[in-house]
Amino acid sequence: MAFIDYYSVLGVSKSASESELKKAYRKLARKYHPDLNPNDKEAEQKFKEVNEANEVLSNPENRKKYDEFGEHWQQSEAYEQAKQQQKQNARQQSSQGGYSDSDYSDFFSSMFGGGNARGQRREVKFKGQDFNAQLQLNLNDVYNPHKQTLTVNNKNIRITIPAGVQNGQTIRIKGHGGKGVNGGPNGDLYIEFSIKNTSQFKRDGDNLYASVDLDLYKALLGGDITVDTFNGKVKLTVKPETQNGTKVKLKGKGFPKYKKERQFGDLYITYLIKTPTQLTEKEKELLTELSKLR
Repeated sequence: MAFIDYYSVLGVSKSASESELKKAYRKLARKYHPDLNPNDKEAEQKFKEVNEANEVLSNPENRKKYDEFGEHWQQSEAYEQAKQQQKQNARQQSSQGGYSDSDYSDFFSSMFGGGNARGQRREVKFKGQDFNAQLQLNLNDVYNPHKQTLTVNNKNIRITIPAGVQNGQTIRIKGHGGKGVNGGPNGDLYIEFSIKNTSQFKRDGDNLYASVDLDLYKALLGGDITVDTFNGKVKLTVKPETQNGTKVKLKGKGFPKYKKERQFGDLYITYLIKTPTQLTEKEKELLTELSKLR
């Protein structure tokens, strides 16, 4: 992936204030938001770049590193450590009478592959920049493991998405970030999952929750009903005299456990008893008789 100028992405100058950065980010995030640009791959890429730029520049410490080191800002600590080590070596050489000004001046070129004054090549290897991306899926998409192809830096990366991935969870794809410097390892690609739930089930970890309407007569007398689970219907026996709000657990009918093959959470059903309306005269008569018996 080519170097991205975060200031250009947000359309602000390098001297922009914190409030100017925030204003620019909000404007562009609204403009390119996936909900306003469905099935628009270009807008989706712009949205990712805007979020990445804001993530770096909105953090004062990271912004300072970015301003100083540019695309190598994530390697700033290693750079400073090497710089301090070079200074220490220079002082030692100076005390021994073997140091010249060119030894130190060549340090900056040697950091990225240049030679020093003595013709020796001293390269410091840096890991490439890590990349961040967000992948939007529906809850149905992560009930079963499946393969998906992502495009990063015009290269297709085929990954397997495990069943049970959580909303907001991040996974690392090693070696698919920025190219390493001076033969250093490539950075990694971090993918954050944004999972939309449009189902009737509420998900909490590996467990699912749902409500089922129960008519008064079935609640009083008991009987069999059919309820929906995430992957089909099951028959359920209602006990006589079931109370409103009663919860039952369907073991193993919840969501798959992440990277635990054939292991599932549970499904919890809550009964909501519905009182009958528009009673006939006969029904009212029978209910009156029933109330007398009580």
